[in-house]
Parts: sequence; structure tokens; C-alpha cells
Amino acid sequence: MNRRNFLRANGSICAGWALARALPALADTPLASGWRTFEVVTRVELLKPEGVSHIWLPAPMIRDTPYQKTISTRFAAEGGKAKLTKDKNSALGIVSAQYPVNARPTLTTTSRVSLKDYSVDLSSRGTALPVSRAELDYFRQPSRYVPTDGIVKQTALKATAGATTDLEKARAIYDWVVENTFRDPKVRGCGRGDIRFMLESGDMGGKCADLNALYVGLARSVGLAARHVYGLRIAKSERGYNSLGVATDKATKGQHCRVEVHLSEHGWVPVDPADVRKVALEEPPGNRPLSDPMVARARASLFGSWEMNWMAYNYAHDVELPGSAEKPVVYFMYPQAETSQGRVDPFDPDNFKYEITVREIS
Repeated sequence: MNRRNFLRANGSICAGWALARALPALADTPLASGWRTFEVVTRVELLKPEGVSHIWLPAPMIRDTPYQKTISTRFAAEGGKAKLTKDKNSALGIVSAQYPVNARPTLTTTSRVSLKDYSVDLSSRGTALPVSRAELDYFRQPSRYVPTDGIVKQTALKATAGATTDLEKARAIYDWVVENTFRDPKVRGCGRGDIRFMLESGDMGGKCADLNALYVGLARSVGLAARHVYGLRIAKSERGYNSLGVATDKATKGQHCRVEVHLSEHGWVPVDPADVRKVALEEPPGNRPLSDPMVARARASLFGSWEMNWMAYNYAHDVELPGSAEKPVVYFMYPQAETSQGRVDPFDPDNFKYEITVREIS
């Protein structure tokens, strides 16, 4: 992601950025029908700062979608200065804060979003909203860990053999990923998404950023525009899946990547093969086969629909963090930090403490 494409917004210690949409107006807008509104608070503390320190947090998606409206995001950087950086192409907002030597770095963001369950009627034609050629081309590009040539394209061509329409290709790839991968609970975080390694090594286990990256790469390699949608589970599932939601007001470990694929007659369509595999592995009693009724129900629904107990952050990959001296991160849905000693491990609670809390407003 080229830094020159960013639009920069100024911030300060106690002042943050807020979208113009006002919360009290919700009752007089289409958001009043079928939408749920949540407040999400993320608080990060860097426990062992050395030298000048930085913290970065993802903001909720900076564009409106059929499933999410971001109402506001505010931030406060105690002992430092913070600002918001935005990239329109990837709907990315980064709250970045810098702290001087001897500061005790903390960063808090408070966001409000409205969410609505999202489904596309794949039996109806001509329902697609207009999408620019530039946007489609952007989401056909390869990335560092999601190439579209070699073994990726060869696999996609085999998976889509006999398919002629966009819908047939997209469904064939979805079925291939569901049937040829598995969720590996030993993978840290959400995985890395190195799909060439997966295919060349034959190690088809991973988590959402692996399995859904595989879907994106296979789709792009046969000409379909597809994109990762990185985000956070923030509420329990109302569809009976314990594994596909958070049971309390703590969403600290709720990070989850989804996918959208663009079909010419239907527009952007939600899919999530990784969650099919999560249901298979984690729903009691565990290790359910694909033929299990609960898994089959998830498989049927997750091609064309999402339950929106989940908040989207962005579509971004290979993300350059503003002011960072380190390499880009593969994706940005976890808090990130750096000191003069380098990048801090976001999964190291002895050095990097953060908590995400959620409350439903309406």
C-alpha cells in the first residue's frame, strides 16, 4: 500500500476523529429498520516501552456498506499524540500514536457502528449495484502472500473445471476450500495467509486469514474480483453457533477475516469458508464431519450471507503502519506497537496489554 495514497487527518492527545453522522439521527434514517448499533472500546497499554514508542489501532471501515455504517470513532493517546490515517481503496483507517521517551504509552479508541445481517439473493439476476472498473481491478491484484499465478492458478483451474459463469466459479472455489482445508487451533492469531506455501507443502490447515486468503487467491487467479474483509466478532450468534460469536462483552480475541467476491449479476457477495471449518471443529461435541446437519447448514448459509454480529475494519493487506521502521504487516486487525527495540509481539501479554469491550446501544 503506497503511503502517498493516504489522506491524513490531524489528531491530538485528547481529541479524535468523528464521522459527521450523528447518533441521535439514527431513528429518522433507514438505519432504524433491522440495524443494531454497538459501541466498541479498545484500550492498549505498552507495558515495557523503550525510547520513542508507537501504537497503532484499526478503525472501523471508513466507507458505508450494505452491512455496516460507521457512525463515529474517537481516540485518546495519554502521554502522546495521535492521528487518523485513511486509505480509500482498502477502506482502511489507522489510528496511530507516538510517545516520547519515558512516557507510559496508552491508546484508547471508542467507535460506534450500526450493523445489519447481509445476504444476496443469488437466484435473482440483475441485482448488482454499479462498481467501477478501477475497484474491480484493484481487487484482482496479487499480494505478497496471495499470488495468482503458478500453483494457485493451476489449483483454481482444476477446482473450476466445467464452470462457465462467475457464480459457478465462485461456488466451485468455495466448495473446494471447504472440502480441502481444515481449521488448525495451533496456529497463532488468525494465521498468516501464505497460500503458495499451503498449496506447495500440502499443509492445508490454518485459521481464517489462511483459509479465506486461499479463497481470495483462487478467485482472483481465474479473473474474479475478491477481497479479504478483516474485522472483529462483537456479539453472540443468534443462529445457534457458539463458535461464531463472543459470549460476553469482551471481544479481545474476536478478530476474524471474511471474504467478498464480485459476481457480474449480483455485485459483491459475502462468503466465509473458514467459518464452515470453524463450526466443524469447535461446535460441541467437536470434530463434526461436513455431512453433519449443523455444518451443512453453515456451509449453505455462508455462501451468500453473513450474520452481522461482526464489525468490519478494512480490506487491506501488506499494510504500512505510519511512522513504522519495520516491514508492513500482512493484515491489520490486531493492535500493533513498536519501541526503539523493534516491533512488539501483539500476542505477548507481558509486554503488550489490550482489551476490547462492547455494548449494544440499540
